[in-house]
Amino acid sequence: MITLKNIEKVYRTSSIETLALTRLNLHIQAGEFISIMGPSGCGKSTLLNLMGLLDAPSQGQVEISGQAVTQYRDKELARLRNQRIGFIFQSFHLINDLSVLDNVEIPLLYRKGDATGASRRQLAGEALERVGLSNRMKHFPSQLSGGQKQRVAIARAIVGRPDIILADEPTGNLDSAMGTEIMNILQQLKADGSTIVMVTHDETMAKRTQRLVRLFDGAVVGDSVLGSEGKKVMMDDER
Repeated sequence: MITLKNIEKVYRTSSIETLALTRLNLHIQAGEFISIMGPSGCGKSTLLNLMGLLDAPSQGQVEISGQAVTQYRDKELARLRNQRIGFIFQSFHLINDLSVLDNVEIPLLYRKGDATGASRRQLAGEALERVGLSNRMKHFPSQLSGGQKQRVAIARAIVGRPDIILADEPTGNLDSAMGTEIMNILQQLKADGSTIVMVTHDETMAKRTQRLVRLFDGAVVGDSVLGSEGKKVMMDDER
């Protein structure tokens, strides 16, 4: 599903060069739910941005479903993102002046000729029902709790029915009860067939995924398949 081959990512300014990722190889199978952990500044968000086609590697190749996308033009990348990838952010990124329903509908507005206004609203309503917020469609973000805002963000991520969901610290701003609720939703999405990659600092949440990838200084230093209770059952690559 997602393959990164010999990835290196360097950020350059006029006087500074920062190596964010180095010699990184990673393959994520369709339907997997994996978590990515590591200290701040180790390259987790950079890795997620490469998977989400929001940034390009300095060297190496990114493939989606066996298709090399590194040389795609911006319009091709935007189309692929919109059709196949849903994003969930720690800080929700909701538009306060729009209703919950309108926020969820946003990704569909960029699909040319793909849906009428009525069908867009129906799809948005269905997405909100999947996350248990069908009774909040007309509310605004300021009227919601943190957990409810994240559920709206998840509905927005899945409204276009993407097969890949990328989540950057989706429980980071929530208490443990709300974090557990969000993880339950993500696990249901995984059961429905989604491929999910989640960046997290929370070991407890990471242990609820199938696989744990650890980064350090821009490199993969651990890749563990987890059992049903979050215990390591196999280590593929650990240095």
